Amino acid sequence: MTSKLGASLLTSRATGTSLSLFDLGEVPGSPIDLRARALDHARAQSLVADALSLAFKGFQETAANISATTMRNELNRLVAQMPEGPDRDAFAREMDSFYGLFTRYLAQKVKAQKLDWAEVKSPGAEQVRLYKELPKVNSDSITNALEKLAVLKLNGGLGTTMGCTGPKSAIEVREGMTFLDLTVRQIEYLNSENKVSVPLILMNSFNTDEETSRIIQKYKGHQIQLLTFNQSRFPRVAKESLLPVPKDPQGRLSDWYPPGHGDLFESLANSGVLDQLIAEGKEYLFVSNVDNLGATVDTTILQHLHESGAEFIMEVTDKTKADIKGGTLIDYEGHIQLLEVAQVPGQHMDDFKSVKKFKIFNTNNLWISLKAIKRLLEENALDMEIIVNNKVAESGEKVIQLETAVGAAIKYFKGAHGINVPRSRFLPVKSTSDLFLITSDLYKLNHGELQMNPKRLFNTVPLVKLGDHFKKVAHFQSRFQGPPQILELDHLTVTGDVTFGHNVVLQGTVIIVANYGSRIDIPSGAILNDKVVSGNLRILDH
Repeated sequence: MTSKLGASLLTSRATGTSLSLFDLGEVPGSPIDLRARALDHARAQSLVADALSLAFKGFQETAANISATTMRNELNRLVAQMPEGPDRDAFAREMDSFYGLFTRYLAQKVKAQKLDWAEVKSPGAEQVRLYKELPKVNSDSITNALEKLAVLKLNGGLGTTMGCTGPKSAIEVREGMTFLDLTVRQIEYLNSENKVSVPLILMNSFNTDEETSRIIQKYKGHQIQLLTFNQSRFPRVAKESLLPVPKDPQGRLSDWYPPGHGDLFESLANSGVLDQLIAEGKEYLFVSNVDNLGATVDTTILQHLHESGAEFIMEVTDKTKADIKGGTLIDYEGHIQLLEVAQVPGQHMDDFKSVKKFKIFNTNNLWISLKAIKRLLEENALDMEIIVNNKVAESGEKVIQLETAVGAAIKYFKGAHGINVPRSRFLPVKSTSDLFLITSDLYKLNHGELQMNPKRLFNTVPLVKLGDHFKKVAHFQSRFQGPPQILELDHLTVTGDVTFGHNVVLQGTVIIVANYGSRIDIPSGAILNDKVVSGNLRILDH
């Protein structure tokens, strides 16, 4: 007898994919090879799964196309509300840039490509060089390299997390000087000492531009070329509908956001500053966060950039337990790449945070070829990973912000690599605990540059944790009559209502805890060496 196989057809409407399915039920009297039957069944199940996957992908693609079309229409509506003129043209370009980012986000969702953790490897010696092994500076050639350099500070952030209004760069950090004051002094000194003209560029956001424009008026008499431009202003997106939140291009500021420092490249070009720098003979751009007081122009790295022909150099430094969430350089499928914590699969998070496996992290001090930026923009080649930042609007609506990181562009530049630099090149001020260190005798100020006090016996920085009473800059300043002396301090923890007098000396490990309702006043001239100070001001050996 012959076997009968009944066939059915599964068709995916979304993809048009057809798949034949066979009834593998046994016909009485027919000889069936059970092993072959099992294999056929497994093969059929696999085909069904593939078809369903294609169908789901087709559904996603259709939904993505609808979202893209709707978004384009909404952006066009916003542009149409602007009066004719240069501002409308600039706004239209900005919305075009956002639309490009949004469609990449949709494509990223459809592809759903995940990081293959098996391909994540530590970078090789050629991918991350050691700073101490770089050639010493040649005084003759470095002047030529400096003439081709421009310095850019990322100045888009506010000081709200430290209780300040306005740009973070306007916070006083040392001897009455702000972040911006110190930066200007550094560049002025660099120019005068080397008889060059290195311009300082500030990339502002719509949050910081107006106040920064007022602040920089005081530098008019200084011997420095100071340029500013704004990074993009993108609309927040409603999480459920994937529609732009703003209904009016001039509406509430809270409906808009600056899309991370990865926007640097397009904004630099759109502002005209990129072409201006190239026309002035500039070839290199040193980029850093304005609140990183260790990010000064390093002529050793500049010379290496100049002589190596690399188009992109990222400064990295050794990771400590305080840096476990910082992005790191990896070798991925044979190419150098920045790995951010948001890209790490949950089951591998412990690996990522391990100081043993990933020993370095990104300082966001970057040295980049200006001509390479222009080339890659013209080729539309900068396709950095999109960071989805989930927020809640003032109305309570869930929204998303699509952002990119400037360091993620490293994989697109020729000859790109990292340099493992000393920790002294990473001195960010993210909290008042950091401010405590910067204002102390741990550092000396030299022409706007902070340098570790040579009297400090260790190269490491003390671990400092200040409680909520110190969180805002104004509160922090009111609790110190003068900066404590901490040259021999290893660890400091302070919680509760605590104040410090003049010339307080802190050494070893010091823990000060004022319980709720209590207050501790550390008297002027007090020396605390390995002490725990509790709510009733008892001083105990620790």
